[in-house]
Amino acid sequence: MEWLKSAAASAVSRGPAFGYSFGDRVDLDDSIWALHNGTKKDDGSKCSIFAFDINANKSRLPLAKNALRKWRTLRHPGVVRVLDTLETDTNIYIATERVVPLGWHVKRNALNTETIKWGLYTISTTMRFINEDASSIHGNLRVSSIYTTESGEWKLAGFEVLSSLKEEDPAIYTYGGLLPDSTRYAAPEIGRGGWDGLKNQAIHVTDSWNMGTLIYEIFNGYFSTADQLSQIKSIPPPMGTPYKRLTQTNPKMRLPISHFLEQGKRSNGFFDTPLIRCCEFIENMGVKDDREREEFLQNLEDTKDQFPEEFFKAKVLPELLKSVEYGGGGPKVFSVVLMIAEKLNEDEWESTITPCVVRLFSSPDRAIRVFLLDNLPRMIEHLPKKVVSDSIFPQLVTGFSDVAPIVREQTVKSILIIIDKLSDRQINGDLLKYLAKTQNDEQPGIRTNTTICLGKIAKNLGQHTRAKVLAAAFTRSLRDPFVHARNAALMALAATADCFDETDCATRCLPAICVGLIDKEKIIRVQAQKTMDVFLARIKTLTANMPDSALPPVDANGVPTGTSSSAAAAAGSGAPRMGTPQNDASWAGWAISSFTKKLGSVTGEIQAQGTTATSGVSTPVGEESGGGGTLGVPSSTTTGSRPGSSSLQRQAFGGMNTNRGGGGGGLIADDDGDDDLDAWGDMDDTPKTVEEKKSTTISGFGRTTMTTEDDVISSFVANKGKSSLPKGLGKKTTTTTNTTSNTSASNSTGTGAVKSRPIVSRAVKPTAKKVLPAAAAAVKKAEEEGDAWGNDSWDVDWK
Repeated sequence: MEWLKSAAASAVSRGPAFGYSFGDRVDLDDSIWALHNGTKKDDGSKCSIFAFDINANKSRLPLAKNALRKWRTLRHPGVVRVLDTLETDTNIYIATERVVPLGWHVKRNALNTETIKWGLYTISTTMRFINEDASSIHGNLRVSSIYTTESGEWKLAGFEVLSSLKEEDPAIYTYGGLLPDSTRYAAPEIGRGGWDGLKNQAIHVTDSWNMGTLIYEIFNGYFSTADQLSQIKSIPPPMGTPYKRLTQTNPKMRLPISHFLEQGKRSNGFFDTPLIRCCEFIENMGVKDDREREEFLQNLEDTKDQFPEEFFKAKVLPELLKSVEYGGGGPKVFSVVLMIAEKLNEDEWESTITPCVVRLFSSPDRAIRVFLLDNLPRMIEHLPKKVVSDSIFPQLVTGFSDVAPIVREQTVKSILIIIDKLSDRQINGDLLKYLAKTQNDEQPGIRTNTTICLGKIAKNLGQHTRAKVLAAAFTRSLRDPFVHARNAALMALAATADCFDETDCATRCLPAICVGLIDKEKIIRVQAQKTMDVFLARIKTLTANMPDSALPPVDANGVPTGTSSSAAAAAGSGAPRMGTPQNDASWAGWAISSFTKKLGSVTGEIQAQGTTATSGVSTPVGEESGGGGTLGVPSSTTTGSRPGSSSLQRQAFGGMNTNRGGGGGGLIADDDGDDDLDAWGDMDDTPKTVEEKKSTTISGFGRTTMTTEDDVISSFVANKGKSSLPKGLGKKTTTTTNTTSNTSASNSTGTGAVKSRPIVSRAVKPTAKKVLPAAAAAVKKAEEEGDAWGNDSWDVDWK
């Protein structure tokens, strides 16, 4: 076998160019041809090659040349289709469509009755054309002259003695005897008078006889002599009588094949079968009306299991595809296409169905578009990713803007099916742009489905844009007036909670979800609670490993660990620091801790107070030699003046003082929670003018020109410190100095006179006005008793 293949290939290479390659040889009985499987060199398509070796069969060369000539010119659907031919001095090659000898199926008994009827119907139709339309005699009708295509159709060949009676010298009269096994298949009249005897017979007699032997051989498996033809038990009863007339020994009584065909096509005849009716309709589908088409498709679905699989693949499917694309078949025809396509392998799908699907997505027919979108789940596994992203998706997205709501809705739903076959650029670019549009669609159902779609494709979105897109889309849907759109947004948020970090969960998602807790619809409230629980659990998980505080740890001295020596020295030099948080600390715990640490770090002893300054002029509030802004005693006093206030007082005031207005007066913070909140008042920062008041020198502080407010503050701080002096320790001062606003008294350097500090208007909160009457009473009481540190001065009425 291999040597024959090599010989054929070498002969072709030496001769004229032949555009087909030889493959394996196929066994073929009772034929002058060697059959090879082949492929076309240009595109690799399958074919069959009939080869005749001239040197090995010179006596039968006239048969091969007659077959070559007739095969080239004979065109009929029932004839094996010729692709190309080549004739050289040594060989004759005929390239045809891919075929298989019918004898293969007959020997294996692989044909059912319905398939045989369909095949005989095809051969009868072809023979009628040859005998009547072409006025020719085939002369070689037998099993070895019939081939089956990939669609299961029976095709006729074996034209070695095909002759037209119009020819001067018909080949059948001269070369009929050269056919293999010619005696076994010859009609009785040929056996009696030779092939020349056909000149006096009707044109159909020999072909009708051979039709009878063909029927017998197919149903029984083998034919050897004419005596077997009387046994008809294997032949279907409806075909029995016509078969007997085909095998009449008297040529004049023999039934023409055309009559045999007509009898079979009658109602309830042996050729009136669903398979044959299907073939007839398929070949003429383009001229059928809608009613006939629908009836045919319904019958096809009901009887599909009765037909050969190859018939559907190669015969019905191509015709249906033509009807869908060019014949107006519409969705109903395409549904049958998909039914048949389920039996195709991947290569067949890609070569047959995929090109049609791509072209149909470009169709403006909305019915076709909706059908394609509905049936994408059945097709998507067979469509390559490149085809979907490059050819189908650009056409599919036009449905987002279609005026028909059904098209827009089905387009949104189809995204879930094709999402895995789109590129990242298409998903995060074009697709999100179109989904943003449909989320604002006028149809509430489309808005709802868009939200569901976004939730289901969340894993396909880019990591850098996923949270941003989902949060914006879902929070927008939570404000949708359509209840199911809001419910879909809540469910989508719960399903995509893993896409958000703790910041997005707390600042973007939870605030939007909370609104649903008070929704008018119970379904929303219930779902909002479920979604809330999901996000709270998500936040708890994300924050489980967060540190207790973002502040750096400190050592025993309150210095942050890991700092430099210079920073540690600065921290240890008395700089204010935050107190260590307590387990039960209130909101003001850190301020109280800072203040108490200041007091705890004071050193030295309390000094006894001296006599009143001889100059009779006291130091203005908050003024020191250096012009500082803290409450204290001037560093330079007149001769005979009493010493300044104690270091405890100075440190306490210095650490808590805050500049107010443009003056150097100090404001000491109160750590009493209720009183401090009242001091904020109405949060009005509008400056208010404070009325002038006569300052009163209080013994023990060594200062003059103190306003009532400052005196109250100092008294308040002194009492807070719990360090009041024993009663009678200080002497009451009777010297008072009247000061006038916006004037200053000069004092010479040696006399101890101190400049009078001007009173500056300051912003006083409304609550401060409420304090002034009580403060005046406290000052008066202090003047009368001569002791500002007594317990009685703490009981100030702040109401």
